[in-house]
Amino acid sequence: MRLPNPIPLTQIAKMINAEIIGNPDTLVTGINEIHKVVEGDLMFVDVAKYFKKAFQSAATFIIINERVEPPKGKHLLLCDNPFEAYNSLTKHFSPTIPLNVSISDSANIHPTARLEPGVVVGHQVTIGAGTWVRANTVIYDHTVIGADVLIHANSVIGADAFYYKKTNDNWEKWHTCGRVVIEDNVEIGACCTIDKGVSGDTIIGAGSKLDNQVHVGHGVVIGRNCLIAAQVGIAGKTILEDGVKLWGQVGVAARLHIGADAQVYAQSGVSRNLAGGQAYFGSPAIPATEWFSDYRAAKRLPREVEKLKKS
Repeated sequence: MRLPNPIPLTQIAKMINAEIIGNPDTLVTGINEIHKVVEGDLMFVDVAKYFKKAFQSAATFIIINERVEPPKGKHLLLCDNPFEAYNSLTKHFSPTIPLNVSISDSANIHPTARLEPGVVVGHQVTIGAGTWVRANTVIYDHTVIGADVLIHANSVIGADAFYYKKTNDNWEKWHTCGRVVIEDNVEIGACCTIDKGVSGDTIIGAGSKLDNQVHVGHGVVIGRNCLIAAQVGIAGKTILEDGVKLWGQVGVAARLHIGADAQVYAQSGVSRNLAGGQAYFGSPAIPATEWFSDYRAAKRLPREVEKLKKS
């Protein structure tokens, strides 16, 4: 999440009642989770085994719960509960504002876009030229939709990320402050659900087509001209390169990478990264030629056992 204006580190420290370890005369330009941070960003870490990963990240500012010497170029904010501090900051700079009308006055909708009855459009949404949103679709705050996009009925674009932190006796919700970005000439089927990123963007690349009842998790990036068939589920932060095809009921685990022009056959389960330009099948998904070869061998096995018994 980019901040609207750079914020002095001293102001951030005061907001979360934290002690600064480092140079107080610096400016925070963004707030992000570790997977999304760039220079100028603030993140948090609260488990010692992840300190090294945090210090090696691109983040300039780190909320932490242990007094340590900051690496060169890093500035720390010491407090008791970094997660709560981080959440309070994202809620402050990107609050959830209830919608009291069907279409927010702050939405930027091109005059040639068509919205059917029952469509709900949240705050700061952008909808491009020639886009057609069919009945009863809900578009959450800050969503960006390009030109000539078709969204079929009853889809939900931009719901909160399914993202929680385990506490001693509960699951505590991360405040979601990312967006959904749908590029030009995309088609979204009926009853699809596309979650926004926790702090970055969920992106559907230009020319991609999603069938009915597809779920796209938080922070997923789908490349250009991908085909996603019905009832596919893609877990958070997975990246699909251009031209990927996922056929019906494929399930894809979180934080994976599927290469360009890969094809995954129906009802497969993807649990590891897949190289591009190949077809895959099975659960866990393996190259389809290998799966079918193994299947044919398994089919022959009973006959071979019988031959051995008679020999």
